[in-house]
Amino acid sequence: MGQHDFVATNDRGASVRVGRKGAEGAFTPVELLLAAAAGCAAVTAETLVTRRVEGDLVARADDVRSPDGHSLASVPVALDYDISGLDDAQRAALETAVLRAIDQLCTVTRTLKSAPPTPLTLPT
Repeated sequence: MGQHDFVATNDRGASVRVGRKGAEGAFTPVELLLAAAAGCAAVTAETLVTRRVEGDLVARADDVRSPDGHSLASVPVALDYDISGLDDAQRAALETAVLRAIDQLCTVTRTLKSAPPTPLTLPT
């Protein structure tokens, strides 16, 4: 890969290009963090939502920077799906179930909320 361009891979054969802002065909590290937060919420909520509503489930996490621009002030995650076919009680029940599932099971958003230490190891 080129300068400032890396490939993240997993043991299942998937890969994603990681690079600086503007790198063609690559995600920035922050974009990957946002995708992980939105993706985790979507994967966690998917079965609950698709059992009750028709159509697509869309997830998004927004890049909300701190004033210095070098950290995220928050990582708001939004799920969107069509609840027009549900009555008020069904909407409330689905909302409760989705919020509870994500709060209890979504590893990425749970980790972001707890702000764990992130030690860095360098060669010695």
